[in-house]
Amino acid sequence: MTRVLVTGATGYIGGRLVPELLAAGYDVRVLARRPQRLDTRPWRSRIEVVEGDASDPAALAKALDCIDVAYYLIHSMGSGRRFEVRDRRTALAFGAASREAGVGRIVYLGGLYPDGEELSPHLGSRREVGEILLASGVPTTVLRAAVIIGSGSASFEMLRYLTERLPVMVTPRWLDTRIQPIAVRDVLRYLVGSAGMPADVNRGFDIGGPDVLTYRAMMQRYAAVAGLRPRRIVTVPLLTPGLSSHWVGLVTPVPSGIARPLVDSLVHEVVCKEHDIDRYVEPRPAGGIGFEQAVELALKKVHDLDVSTSWASASTPGAPSDPLPSDPDWSGGSLYVDERDCTVAARPECLWKVIEGIGGRRGWYSWRLGWWTRGLLDRVVGGPGLRRGRLHPDVLSVGDPLDWWRVETIDRGRLLRLRAEMRLPGEAWLELRVGTDEDGRTQFRQRALFHPRGLPGELYWAAIRPFHDVVFGGMQRNIAHAAERAEENR
Repeated sequence: MTRVLVTGATGYIGGRLVPELLAAGYDVRVLARRPQRLDTRPWRSRIEVVEGDASDPAALAKALDCIDVAYYLIHSMGSGRRFEVRDRRTALAFGAASREAGVGRIVYLGGLYPDGEELSPHLGSRREVGEILLASGVPTTVLRAAVIIGSGSASFEMLRYLTERLPVMVTPRWLDTRIQPIAVRDVLRYLVGSAGMPADVNRGFDIGGPDVLTYRAMMQRYAAVAGLRPRRIVTVPLLTPGLSSHWVGLVTPVPSGIARPLVDSLVHEVVCKEHDIDRYVEPRPAGGIGFEQAVELALKKVHDLDVSTSWASASTPGAPSDPLPSDPDWSGGSLYVDERDCTVAARPECLWKVIEGIGGRRGWYSWRLGWWTRGLLDRVVGGPGLRRGRLHPDVLSVGDPLDWWRVETIDRGRLLRLRAEMRLPGEAWLELRVGTDEDGRTQFRQRALFHPRGLPGELYWAAIRPFHDVVFGGMQRNIAHAAERAEENR
């Protein structure tokens, strides 16, 4: 049986590729920095997991041992400064380790770009990573895709929210650039099919769907599929890619750090220059899934709450892998804690149900205007704000995004620990615990922790400290009251 390694399995494409490879009969191994983030996946028991980072030679050697095909699905989109250095270093390490391990093929999913034009830093980095892997000495398949249409993809969410929220809009000129979108199902089909390419194939392939459209046309077609009125769109030359990414970050759940590389790719005409992939992977009839059908499939997944992976599934560097300040291996330093305890006149399971359902559409049970304002400020400076929401309205898992938080630890029925991914001069956590006292009464313990970075962090804590009783005190009181009302209504 062919053995394959998948990196980036906790991300959008990787999380969908694993079950497709299993269904195709491959023996799958996964390299993950935090294996516990895979524990809730239905296919977890059918794969082998190696814990480690793709830039660590020791972890790579272990992960690539006896592997026939290695999928490289790692990128630093939205990870901040020096992402090109990280991308280059990780790709070089992966290529070298694959060669030493005797891997038969590397498969990489990169971005579609035009020839002969100056590329944005993100597109340039994608091209460079592909070139590094092609020169690694291991036969490599580089798949180059433009806009991927699928439930949960950053490209789809950007298109969806721009169209749904703005019936009339003033937009940048890139809305008239030609694009060749591709359905995520076709991307996965090409990825799986690439595992069986002949050993002498070492090259890149453009992949796209059957339609070539402008972004303007994509928005109008999306509106038609979603049952919306035609959108009124006026383009102006004043919105640069940088300004456009901030505009997208304010209007959609996609933060500007991720919107920028998406916008950068749309500034160029991204249309397939060849379809040579069809020589090696059996093509779909009519050239693949069309744009309207891809949108219909994606919207059905969204409406059925069946979005298995999302762009927000990928965590930002440094979170949530760093130790909590209460952990034995924490490096120390200043730590501020807001801790509150109360007794709740409800069973522990009622209280836990309210806690696990927090965030998203239900909000944070305190001072809505304050949370909304802080979320808006975070989006202005490129953070996720509150629009990222949650993947499921009632159930949380480790690694899930939750507005500007990410689920770091969940001990169902007892503990929910969140780590902040908003733009902060420090690191922040929120802990919600459920327990009972010696008399059997339900106890609710809430802790907010902040580890400041330098003077800006100290000043930040001092500035928000006066609002803690309104924010955190109100949160605890209202969560307790919600649990008590649920108990009364049983």
